[in-house]
Amino acid sequence: MIRLDKKKRGQYAKNILTKLDTKKENEFRDLFLPLHPWDQAEIFLTMGKEARECVYTYLSAEEFAKIFGNLDSTNQKLFFLELDENYASTMLNSMFTDDVVNFLTEINTSRAEEILQGMDQKKVAKIHAILSYDDETAGAIMTKELIHISSTETVSDVLERLRKEAPDAEIIYYLYVVDPKGVLVGVVSLRDLIIATPDKIIEEVMNTRAVSVSEDMDQEDVGKVIKKYDLLAVPVVSKEGHLLGIVTVDDVMDILEEETTEDFGEISATKGATDVNLSAFTAAKKRSPWIIALMFFGLITGGVIGQFEDTLESVVLLAAFIPMIMDSGGNVGTQSLAVSVRGLALGTIEKGGFWRMVRREFATGTMIGAVCMVLITILVLILYGNGMLGFIVGISILFTLSVSAVIGAVIPLLINKLKFDPAIASGPFITTVNDITGLLIYFSIATYLMEYL
Repeated sequence: MIRLDKKKRGQYAKNILTKLDTKKENEFRDLFLPLHPWDQAEIFLTMGKEARECVYTYLSAEEFAKIFGNLDSTNQKLFFLELDENYASTMLNSMFTDDVVNFLTEINTSRAEEILQGMDQKKVAKIHAILSYDDETAGAIMTKELIHISSTETVSDVLERLRKEAPDAEIIYYLYVVDPKGVLVGVVSLRDLIIATPDKIIEEVMNTRAVSVSEDMDQEDVGKVIKKYDLLAVPVVSKEGHLLGIVTVDDVMDILEEETTEDFGEISATKGATDVNLSAFTAAKKRSPWIIALMFFGLITGGVIGQFEDTLESVVLLAAFIPMIMDSGGNVGTQSLAVSVRGLALGTIEKGGFWRMVRREFATGTMIGAVCMVLITILVLILYGNGMLGFIVGISILFTLSVSAVIGAVIPLLINKLKFDPAIASGPFITTVNDITGLLIYFSIATYLMEYL
């Protein structure tokens, strides 16, 4: 299988397109089929409609299935409409079950049912089994194309089976051992099979401590299991221990990308609007609710300033430092928010570590605040020749950053305790809260020390 870098792919694509333009089927197949499926998909996306029609003619449905599986959902829906009905059904029958499920969940429900009616019924049964699980669970993302063996088989028997069944399995590096009732009892790696003597019984070769996940485990937790044990795949079992399917590492990588994108959208108040292919209207519709809510929430900031109007009138220069106080508090709070959310996502915040996290972030905020206090105090003294003003601004920065760091860290932890996604404590929300807190601290200190200005 040939893998191309970006530079080589461009020239290779030109050669392939030339073969399509000149209708040289055999030469096209000789160039195209040895490529990695991902490179095939990338080149396919550069083709015009006429070239794609040639591809559907020159490649069998089974061969095109590998290309289709490497396209994103948007392109899958677009190109599926170009396929002959029988060709499309055969293609979907040749794809791994989890990939078919991903495609069907992206299209209209009634259309999905029509497609299923034209497919192999054994495949349809597997698809319905996966669709019956709740979204974002191990059962919903597993594939059923795996090889399971019996503990009473010999190594030579299993190797012979592999030669026949491996092409239809998504992964063969692990073979899962089940008892007569289908209960998972062990696992054998391909390496163990190769180095074992042919007449050995699987029971003597297998590892009885097979790592597995339950069918209802959250997909993010499945990813953590695969990462923790450095697995290429993990078996999914029922509550009774029956082997149901496997989740592979490539699926987990896609899941982690989705989860990261979702968390980023939550933190930046752009949930559902991070796709650059969205229209301006759709993006605005998805992003505006948070912005409008925070706009009204920001009126509180104006109210705080209004409450200290007399202080501002007495020392107008205090207003010059309002943006700095607000920005600094918001920046530190956002940093703590990122640390907290990431720690929760990776599971690095130990159980019962709430107060430890609070103490650490408070200490961090205080240290940063102390450095900023010294610098700003000296700067104000040099620029304005007013030591007391410098002290007020400096001590306000110290308290603001200390409190902001705690707010940024604590809010996600509290939301997590309430069983909600901690990422909903978005950056803009934390920033607005810290703006209000910083202004209250600043004007309270200024009002208290007014007589010394």
